[in-house]
Amino acid sequence: MAGTVQLDEIQKRIIAEVADLHEVPLGAYNFRANSKLAGRNTTANIDIVSKEDGSGIDIRIRPGTKHESVHIPVVISESGISETVYNDFYVGEDSDVVIVAGCGIDNCGKQDSEHDGIHRFYLEKGARVRYVEKHYGSGDGEGKRILNPGTEVYMEEGSSMIMEMEQIKGVDSTERMTKAELKAGASLVVKERLMTHGSQSAVSIYRVDLNGEGASADVVSRSVARDRSYQKFDARITGNAPCSGHTECDSIIMDEGRILAVPSLEANDVDAMLVHEAAIGKIAGDQLIKLMTLGLTESEAEEQIINGFLK
Repeated sequence: MAGTVQLDEIQKRIIAEVADLHEVPLGAYNFRANSKLAGRNTTANIDIVSKEDGSGIDIRIRPGTKHESVHIPVVISESGISETVYNDFYVGEDSDVVIVAGCGIDNCGKQDSEHDGIHRFYLEKGARVRYVEKHYGSGDGEGKRILNPGTEVYMEEGSSMIMEMEQIKGVDSTERMTKAELKAGASLVVKERLMTHGSQSAVSIYRVDLNGEGASADVVSRSVARDRSYQKFDARITGNAPCSGHTECDSIIMDEGRILAVPSLEANDVDAMLVHEAAIGKIAGDQLIKLMTLGLTESEAEEQIINGFLK
């Protein structure tokens, strides 16, 4: 099924920010704007169906599907919208796909706007997924831009998933909850990139259970807290079998920012190998001086260091 995408100029700008899309993508997609369907396309291997109760969509990817993508961006450009959407992904055996999500809110009004997206992934044996999720906020209204994503991942034997989570600008409040359960030989890699400013608050919670022999997880967060913003990184990896797990939080703190890192490990098997790391600190003075001797101002040097750190 193919359909046109109906977006205004503000919504197109937000889509470009959260999904790197400047035109309608090839492959399967589902565009959502201000709580309504704005366009959908399916392929022979990827089907997208609205849930009967209207609360979200089901995405079904046929076994053996290779080199295809699914884009499911959400944009909100009206003040006062509040919604919770449930999207379920059924990824067939031995498939290899890219899934691009993301939400952008442009709020120029006085009321808060909120989108809570709950994504559940069911990966069959040998399935491979690269999942990209970007959050973005803009608009000069008094109303807040609120995003509370929830992610659940259920991985069968030998499946793998790379999750790239990014929130760099404009989101006033977010609480991210990610849960994952891995069977034998499954592999999960999480790369989180986060920057807060003003009085923003961002909480990231990860709960990963390694339940099968040879399962592995690598959860890494890089973040910058500026102005009076607050961040909390709370990651727990539980090893219930011979497995390997690693969690890392590396943060730059600036101005009057606050950061709380809570990495934790639980081993329930003698052959569970688990490691955690956490580091919080300010930008090193010698880094600033080195760049300033090349002609940059202090603020320009800070920006360059931050951009490199968050790449």
